[in-house]
Amino acid sequence: MAKAHFHKMQRVYVKPVGTWALVEQVIPHWVKDVAEPLKVTYECGLGRQFQANELISEQAMHADEPADHDDDVMLEHWRIGRRSTKWRTAMGHHSSDNPGTFPVILTDEADVGGWRVNPADFDRDPQRVEHQSRMIVQTPELLRIARRVAEIAAENPENLPADLLPVAKQCATILRYVYQLNDAPDTVAAE
Repeated sequence: MAKAHFHKMQRVYVKPVGTWALVEQVIPHWVKDVAEPLKVTYECGLGRQFQANELISEQAMHADEPADHDDDVMLEHWRIGRRSTKWRTAMGHHSSDNPGTFPVILTDEADVGGWRVNPADFDRDPQRVEHQSRMIVQTPELLRIARRVAEIAAENPENLPADLLPVAKQCATILRYVYQLNDAPDTVAAE
Protein backbone atom coordinates (compact mmCIF):
# COMPACT_ATOMS: atom_id res chain seq x y z
CA MET A 1 0.00 0.00 0.00
CA ALA A 2 1.19 3.51 -0.74
CA LYS A 3 1.33 6.59 1.45
CA ALA A 4 1.70 10.16 0.24
CA HIS A 5 5.25 11.47 0.70
CA PHE A 6 4.48 15.05 -0.36
CA HIS A 7 1.52 17.37 0.15
CA LYS A 8 -0.29 19.88 -2.02
CA MET A 9 1.59 23.17 -2.59
CA GLN A 10 4.87 21.68 -1.29
CA ARG A 11 7.98 22.82 -3.16
CA VAL A 12 9.86 19.85 -4.63
CA TYR A 13 12.76 19.26 -6.96
CA VAL A 14 11.63 17.25 -10.00
CA LYS A 15 14.60 15.02 -10.91
CA PRO A 16 13.65 14.07 -14.51
CA VAL A 17 13.09 17.71 -15.46
CA GLY A 18 15.85 19.22 -13.35
CA THR A 19 13.78 22.06 -11.91
CA TRP A 20 11.81 23.10 -8.83
CA ALA A 21 8.00 22.95 -8.88
CA LEU A 22 5.00 22.98 -6.55
CA VAL A 23 2.90 19.87 -6.03
CA GLU A 24 -0.40 20.97 -7.53
CA GLN A 25 -2.28 17.77 -6.84
CA VAL A 26 -1.73 14.53 -4.89
CA ILE A 27 -3.32 11.72 -6.89
CA PRO A 28 -4.03 8.41 -5.13
CA HIS A 29 -4.64 5.38 -7.37
CA TRP A 30 -7.30 3.20 -5.78
CA VAL A 31 -8.22 -0.43 -6.33
CA LYS A 32 -11.71 -1.74 -5.63
CA ASP A 33 -12.19 -3.26 -2.15
CA VAL A 34 -8.79 -2.05 -0.88
CA ALA A 35 -8.68 0.37 2.05
CA GLU A 36 -5.54 2.26 0.98
CA PRO A 37 -4.37 3.48 -2.44
CA LEU A 38 -2.19 1.17 -4.50
CA LYS A 39 0.12 4.03 -5.46
CA VAL A 40 0.28 7.81 -5.22
CA THR A 41 1.46 10.15 -7.97
CA TYR A 42 1.95 13.90 -7.98
CA GLU A 43 0.89 16.55 -10.51
CA CYS A 44 3.44 19.38 -10.63
CA GLY A 45 2.22 21.23 -13.73
CA LEU A 46 5.03 19.88 -15.92
CA GLY A 47 3.05 17.80 -18.38
CA ARG A 48 2.84 14.45 -16.61
CA GLN A 49 2.39 12.87 -13.21
CA PHE A 50 5.49 12.04 -11.16
CA GLN A 51 6.15 9.25 -8.67
CA ALA A 52 7.63 9.93 -5.23
CA ASN A 53 11.06 8.59 -6.25
CA GLU A 54 11.24 11.30 -8.95
CA LEU A 55 10.77 14.13 -6.43
CA ILE A 56 12.95 15.51 -3.62
CA SER A 57 11.55 17.75 -0.92
CA GLU A 58 13.22 21.10 -0.30
CA GLN A 59 14.15 20.08 3.25
CA ALA A 60 15.72 16.79 2.14
CA MET A 61 17.57 18.54 -0.66
CA HIS A 62 19.26 21.03 1.65
CA ALA A 63 19.91 18.52 4.42
CA ASP A 64 21.67 16.02 2.16
CA GLU A 65 23.41 18.54 -0.10
CA PRO A 66 27.18 18.01 -0.12
CA ALA A 67 29.59 20.94 -0.34
CA ASP A 68 30.37 20.39 -4.02
CA HIS A 69 27.01 19.34 -5.36
CA ASP A 70 26.91 17.11 -8.45
CA ASP A 71 23.90 16.80 -10.76
CA ASP A 72 24.31 13.01 -10.60
CA VAL A 73 21.76 12.88 -7.77
CA MET A 74 19.24 14.72 -9.91
CA LEU A 75 19.27 12.30 -12.84
CA GLU A 76 17.69 8.94 -13.15
CA HIS A 77 19.73 5.78 -13.53
CA TRP A 78 18.22 3.64 -16.26
CA ARG A 79 19.18 0.05 -16.91
CA ILE A 80 18.51 -2.78 -19.35
CA GLY A 81 16.30 -5.63 -18.20
CA ARG A 82 15.50 -8.78 -20.09
CA ARG A 83 12.07 -10.22 -20.77
CA SER A 84 11.42 -13.79 -21.76
CA THR A 85 10.40 -14.75 -25.27
CA LYS A 86 9.55 -18.38 -24.51
CA TRP A 87 7.04 -18.77 -27.32
CA ARG A 88 9.41 -17.03 -29.77
CA THR A 89 12.34 -19.30 -28.83
CA ALA A 90 10.18 -22.31 -29.56
CA MET A 91 9.58 -20.87 -33.05
CA GLY A 92 13.32 -20.36 -33.63
CA HIS A 93 13.49 -16.58 -33.02
CA HIS A 94 16.01 -15.40 -30.45
CA SER A 95 18.91 -13.06 -29.82
CA SER A 96 22.34 -14.65 -30.11
CA ASP A 97 23.65 -12.72 -27.04
CA ASN A 98 20.78 -13.58 -24.70
CA PRO A 99 18.81 -16.48 -26.12
CA GLY A 100 15.12 -16.44 -25.29
CA THR A 101 15.02 -12.80 -24.16
CA PHE A 102 14.63 -9.28 -25.52
CA PRO A 103 15.73 -5.98 -23.93
CA VAL A 104 13.50 -3.57 -22.00
CA ILE A 105 14.66 -0.25 -20.59
CA LEU A 106 13.82 0.04 -16.89
CA THR A 107 13.36 3.70 -15.93
CA ASP A 108 11.74 3.11 -12.56
CA GLU A 109 13.45 1.90 -9.39
CA ALA A 110 10.68 -0.67 -8.92
CA ASP A 111 11.45 -2.31 -12.31
CA VAL A 112 7.90 -1.72 -13.54
CA GLY A 113 8.18 1.41 -15.70
CA GLY A 114 10.14 1.91 -18.83
CA TRP A 115 10.33 1.42 -22.57
CA ARG A 116 9.68 -1.81 -24.38
CA VAL A 117 10.27 -2.75 -27.96
CA ASN A 118 7.55 -4.24 -30.10
CA PRO A 119 8.38 -7.97 -30.34
CA ALA A 120 7.89 -7.86 -34.13
CA ASP A 121 10.56 -5.13 -34.38
CA PHE A 122 12.92 -7.18 -32.23
CA ASP A 123 12.39 -10.25 -34.43
CA ARG A 124 13.08 -8.16 -37.56
CA ASP A 125 16.47 -6.79 -36.40
CA PRO A 126 17.64 -7.97 -32.94
CA GLN A 127 21.13 -6.43 -33.22
CA ARG A 128 19.67 -3.00 -33.97
CA VAL A 129 17.25 -3.18 -31.02
CA GLU A 130 20.05 -4.32 -28.68
CA HIS A 131 22.18 -1.37 -29.86
CA GLN A 132 19.29 1.07 -29.40
CA SER A 133 18.65 -0.22 -25.87
CA ARG A 134 22.30 0.42 -24.93
CA MET A 135 22.05 3.95 -26.37
CA ILE A 136 18.82 4.70 -24.47
CA VAL A 137 20.27 3.48 -21.15
CA GLN A 138 23.18 5.92 -21.51
CA THR A 139 20.93 8.93 -22.20
CA PRO A 140 20.81 10.26 -18.60
CA GLU A 141 24.62 10.18 -18.40
CA LEU A 142 24.95 11.91 -21.79
CA LEU A 143 22.51 14.60 -20.64
CA ARG A 144 24.61 15.15 -17.51
CA ILE A 145 27.70 15.59 -19.69
CA ALA A 146 25.84 17.92 -22.10
CA ARG A 147 24.63 20.03 -19.16
CA ARG A 148 28.18 20.30 -17.77
CA VAL A 149 29.61 21.31 -21.17
CA ALA A 150 26.89 23.97 -21.57
CA GLU A 151 27.48 25.26 -18.02
CA ILE A 152 31.25 25.50 -18.53
CA ALA A 153 30.71 27.37 -21.81
CA ALA A 154 28.26 29.78 -20.14
CA GLU A 155 30.55 30.40 -17.14
CA ASN A 156 33.84 30.78 -19.05
CA PRO A 157 33.08 31.75 -22.66
CA GLU A 158 36.45 33.47 -23.10
CA ASN A 159 38.37 30.33 -22.03
CA LEU A 160 36.43 28.01 -24.32
CA PRO A 161 38.43 26.71 -27.29
CA ALA A 162 36.90 27.79 -30.60
CA ASP A 163 36.45 24.15 -31.64
CA LEU A 164 34.20 23.52 -28.63
CA LEU A 165 31.87 26.49 -29.16
CA PRO A 166 29.59 24.67 -31.67
CA VAL A 167 29.55 21.62 -29.38
CA ALA A 168 28.53 23.74 -26.37
CA LYS A 169 25.78 25.43 -28.41
CA GLN A 170 24.47 22.04 -29.54
CA CYS A 171 24.50 20.81 -25.91
CA ALA A 172 22.43 23.83 -24.80
CA THR A 173 19.98 23.27 -27.68
CA ILE A 174 19.57 19.59 -26.77
CA LEU A 175 18.96 20.45 -23.11
CA ARG A 176 16.29 23.00 -24.03
CA TYR A 177 14.55 20.44 -26.23
CA VAL A 178 14.71 17.58 -23.71
CA TYR A 179 13.61 19.57 -20.68
CA GLN A 180 11.24 21.85 -22.65
CA LEU A 181 12.58 24.72 -20.59
CA ASN A 182 14.13 28.05 -21.40
CA ASP A 183 16.62 27.95 -18.51
CA ALA A 184 19.23 25.69 -20.11
CA PRO A 185 22.64 27.36 -19.98
CA ASP A 186 23.28 29.58 -22.98
CA THR A 187 26.62 29.87 -24.68
CA VAL A 188 28.08 33.15 -25.80
CA ALA A 189 27.61 33.76 -29.51
CA ALA A 190 31.22 34.56 -30.37
CA GLU A 191 31.50 34.10 -34.12
